[in-house]
Amino acid sequence: MTENELSYKIIGAAIEIHKEIGSGLLESAYENALAYELRQIGFIVGQQLPMPFIYKEVKQDVGYRIDLLVNKKIIVEVKSVENLVPVHFTRTPTYLRLSNLKLALLINFNSKPLKDSIHRIVNNL
Repeated sequence: MTENELSYKIIGAAIEIHKEIGSGLLESAYENALAYELRQIGFIVGQQLPMPFIYKEVKQDVGYRIDLLVNKKIIVEVKSVENLVPVHFTRTPTYLRLSNLKLALLINFNSKPLKDSIHRIVNNL
């Protein structure tokens, strides 16, 4: 399955969750619900995966974590905030670059309608 096909399924699951439970919950609730839905579809989903940071060939333990990694292809960063701020749009591409992946989805579940707060972020490797 291509990244585009996979992202389409992830977005569909996120929209279904938002229709079911709405906005106003903690990020962890949405993250767990989305992980559950994606596993039900048959995807491999990693949660809260450490994001290694290597500086001058030394691995630094700085506490970065990827919310979800779907099928080892797409990073999903889950937010539940009033508004996404610039740091959300700079951190997610950094995760892509550090992981050498091509596509991430940044999803803010505290938005109505949800489709207005789903952002595809591409790493042009």
